[in-house]
Amino acid sequence: MLFTKEEYKDRLKKTQKMMREKGIELLISHDTNNLNYLTGYDAWSFYYAQCAIVHVNADEPLCFVRAQDAGGAYIKSYLKNENIIVYDENYIHTWPKHPYDYLVQIIKEKKWDKLCIGVEMDAHYYTAFCHEKIKQGLPNAKIVDSDRLVNWVRLVKSDTEIEFMKSAAKISEKGMKTAMEVINPGVRQCDAVGEIQKTLFYGTEEFGGEYSSIATLLPTGKGTSASHLTASQDKFVEGESTIIELSGVYKRYHAPMARTVLLGKPDQLKIDTMKKTIEALEAGISATKPGNTADDVAQAFWKILDKYGIEKKSRTGYSIGIGYPPDWGEHTLNIYKGDMTILEPNVCFHMIAVMQFGDWGVEASEAVRVTESGSELFCNMSKELFIK
Repeated sequence: MLFTKEEYKDRLKKTQKMMREKGIELLISHDTNNLNYLTGYDAWSFYYAQCAIVHVNADEPLCFVRAQDAGGAYIKSYLKNENIIVYDENYIHTWPKHPYDYLVQIIKEKKWDKLCIGVEMDAHYYTAFCHEKIKQGLPNAKIVDSDRLVNWVRLVKSDTEIEFMKSAAKISEKGMKTAMEVINPGVRQCDAVGEIQKTLFYGTEEFGGEYSSIATLLPTGKGTSASHLTASQDKFVEGESTIIELSGVYKRYHAPMARTVLLGKPDQLKIDTMKKTIEALEAGISATKPGNTADDVAQAFWKILDKYGIEKKSRTGYSIGIGYPPDWGEHTLNIYKGDMTILEPNVCFHMIAVMQFGDWGVEASEAVRVTESGSELFCNMSKELFIK
């Protein structure tokens, strides 16, 4: 059990409080991150049906998992055994049968089938088939979108969660240092990523790393003008830049960072653009403090870009914490103009300054924590364009 039972109970109470505010009596949380957050369960089983079920007055959630994964639930979760609900293997890939047929049966047996039930309409892995099974199987229930309810509960981290993210940040730093060492002309991108991944898994002497919820991103050359490109078998070329975006992971908690390396002679345009990029990033970080909003941070960031005539339409940050594939974002706070989410101590976000100009780009990013009086960075590494 990663956290104390008291912390899990506190998470449940916060979730139930928000459920009452939204009029939700039963919550079916299919989001892998939320299942971990509410129960402690952690396994690579999210590719098929599993969820946390929270009754508004329950002392514990229910953990709904496949029989093959029940052992992991008993080991990893803090729940009493009777609150781990196991469905049989005969529900696996035997359409039109589906695990949610059994979930509907459980809900009926508990006489919850006439409640207002919240589901996570936009959660990864909550498929259209899952939703249809709930709708068809519970015709007397009121089915509503819970609107990322648990995600919002996760927004403010506990001190223990912050410590996990600080550990992840140390791994991120080591991974980025390895990237700067192994990215050289003539080296295959896949070979470089192999070394980076090795470092991220090895972690430190005190703690090892884990798989990240996003692959190491490695756009290079013209690819730096695009986003979310991964390594190929192509070799790095002298005179080209490469953006590295990665995250160390500890106990499923992430601390992402991005940096840019240039191979060959200094390119003054790229150097100057990176300096402007960093200035905007630091302006946003300086505006990060309790009581300010995500909009305040965004306005400070874009004020610098406007000064230099740099156009950027995409958001420049999002909240982070627990992460499972395919994303380490929490799907709540956005560092973007118009997001009026108020910052509180221990809100954490990944602030990304990526500038793209048709056939080239530069990027730097930081994992940021809101403190009692301002903010702090999880990672400690120069943001300047790294020239080799």
